[in-house]
Amino acid sequence: MQYASRIDSTVKNEATPASYVVLKRGMDIIGSLLCLVGLAPVLLACAVAVRLDSPGPILFRQQRVGQGGTRFTMLKLRTMYANAPVAPHQAYAAQFIQGRAEVEQSAANGPRYKLTTDPRVTRIGAWLRRTSLDELPQLWNVLRGDMSLVGPRPPIGYELNYYQDRHFVRLAVKPGITGLWQVEGRSSTTFEEMVALDLDYVQARSFLRDCLILCRTVPVVLARSGA
Repeated sequence: MQYASRIDSTVKNEATPASYVVLKRGMDIIGSLLCLVGLAPVLLACAVAVRLDSPGPILFRQQRVGQGGTRFTMLKLRTMYANAPVAPHQAYAAQFIQGRAEVEQSAANGPRYKLTTDPRVTRIGAWLRRTSLDELPQLWNVLRGDMSLVGPRPPIGYELNYYQDRHFVRLAVKPGITGLWQVEGRSSTTFEEMVALDLDYVQARSFLRDCLILCRTVPVVLARSGA
């Protein structure tokens, strides 16, 4: 909770209706359970593909920062070679947060902010990232209560070194698998635009809005999968 004091007080102290908390948690539990069961064959197939593609564990475990600065271990399907160096992403994260990241222009998708031509990413890993299937193990994080289905993406600890005070609003609520950033632009948005979307969500969050974001996520993921 070391970052709680840096979260915008107008957001941190905002009363959250008990009904919303109960409904959201209920949706997280039921939704994550249904998805884990229903998508089990897909998850199994992806796990086999990861294992066959390159040596190393199937799951990638990484410390992330959740609500109020709480640390937790987030799960993903491994998309990089085992023991890949973290320095390239640390450098890119600093540039992205500080507004100095290079933009890759794409005729199909427009400007994109991302770590391009990353040699750490495996062949199957690139596809898993494009389809967002690498995020499926985070359903377990949702079931455990570390994350929610909908919310801001959880930052890596070293990313907070480059945060300004207004950026810590992202830690005011439980992090999610999907959110406004994912459905509004994802890699085509700057970090400041991402924070603005997160602030919009935090200040106007509701059960209905969570449901709408989940519904909007499906076509966005399908469209990206077919790209």
